[in-house]
Amino acid sequence: MKNLIFDYDGTIHNCMKIYKPSFLKACEYLEQNGKIEKNTYTDKQISYWLGFSGDDMWRMFQPNLEQEWREKGRKLIGQEMAMHLDNGDASLFDGAETVLSELKSKGYTLIFLSNCREVYQQRHTKKFGLDRFFDYFYCAETYNFIPKYEIFHKFIKNSHEGDFIVIGDRFHDIETAVKNNLKSVGCAYGYGNSDELKNADIIINDISELPEALEKLEGGH
Repeated sequence: MKNLIFDYDGTIHNCMKIYKPSFLKACEYLEQNGKIEKNTYTDKQISYWLGFSGDDMWRMFQPNLEQEWREKGRKLIGQEMAMHLDNGDASLFDGAETVLSELKSKGYTLIFLSNCREVYQQRHTKKFGLDRFFDYFYCAETYNFIPKYEIFHKFIKNSHEGDFIVIGDRFHDIETAVKNNLKSVGCAYGYGNSDELKNADIIINDISELPEALEKLEGGH
């Protein structure tokens, strides 16, 4: 039976619900302190950063900002997202829990692989009961934020057996599959663009399509 490697934000978690207000709050804070210019951001511009680690996001988003203030921005986003999570503002994509339950019942091994910090994973696991579905959790922070395709090399040593399929919405996920010669499912309903998913073996437009997509991949057609 196959191991399914899932991205989280944009694949299972409808992250913009809590990321957008948190991102805007951090930008407002930096603007008020004269550290960045006042600006308006589209949803597309904001969602682009989902899938990156917080450190990478701020390094690319505000390359001229002092490290001290980038770190303040990163921490503020994290704090705001945690608050929104606790307030009940976060949600998984419609049908996500049903699909995960179905895959679990079919005997798949579900693996969580995200460019997040451990505390983020722990909060979301507690909030949504993710440990009902996932057998293993791997966070980029644990591996000093090396790329996902390299983290894969680390955790396959943990006696994982069988084949792997990567499921995600960003180039980090498809890159993990391509560089490790794995099959992949690109999630077009997430936050990546079509170019990021062009090397996916199959693309789905709703998480409810995932079980059928996996059957096609395993059937070789």
